[in-house]
Amino acid sequence: MTAPVRTALVVVDLQNDFCASPLARARFPGDPAALDAVVSSTIGAVGEARRRGVEVVFVRFTGDPSHQGASWRLRDLARGRPPKCLEGTWGAEFHRALPAAGEAVFTKPARFDAFLTAGFEEHLHARGVEHLVFAGLFADVCVDSTARTAFQKGFHVTVLADCTTSLHLPYEEVLAFMRALYGARTPASDDPSAWAVPGAEPRQQEEGEKCAPQPVGPRG
Repeated sequence: MTAPVRTALVVVDLQNDFCASPLARARFPGDPAALDAVVSSTIGAVGEARRRGVEVVFVRFTGDPSHQGASWRLRDLARGRPPKCLEGTWGAEFHRALPAAGEAVFTKPARFDAFLTAGFEEHLHARGVEHLVFAGLFADVCVDSTARTAFQKGFHVTVLADCTTSLHLPYEEVLAFMRALYGARTPASDDPSAWAVPGAEPRQQEEGEKCAPQPVGPRG
């Protein structure tokens, strides 16, 4: 099947400490089955992207204290939060959806936003990507941070509604916020339109139209 041109699937932080470890289960406010469903749907989306020939990019987080800034360390200390996804541990490993040979992997050292990771944006531009499809964890943390920057940098944004969930805020409100703030599309992963680049920008006025004088109404 012909690949949808200029689209990439970005799989965000599908790591054991976010979806499979006892810590992940304890901190998730909803039914842990929802995490399992997100993982399954994301794995399905990865398979569909590969089938379509769509670029798949994996993003992973490492939370080692050596990577954290002073504000990050202070926040964790105040909340009694242990660091997650320590480099070299099982918790930092991808959960089931492993990158295939040749697929790009970018590591965020104590960062939410993948655009703060060296090489991420450059890779997308080098591949001619204009449309990012997001899956992974969490919709109100790293998915949101990366998608918001993507919008500001001119990328079209799609968030697969069944391939992510929220950690702190009501999920439907998070999706509505994404749609309102940066025009994100939020289809399910089985919607074929999810992989298509959104429509072209509205046609600019022709030069003659821009310069044509406008009628002036009567005064007074």
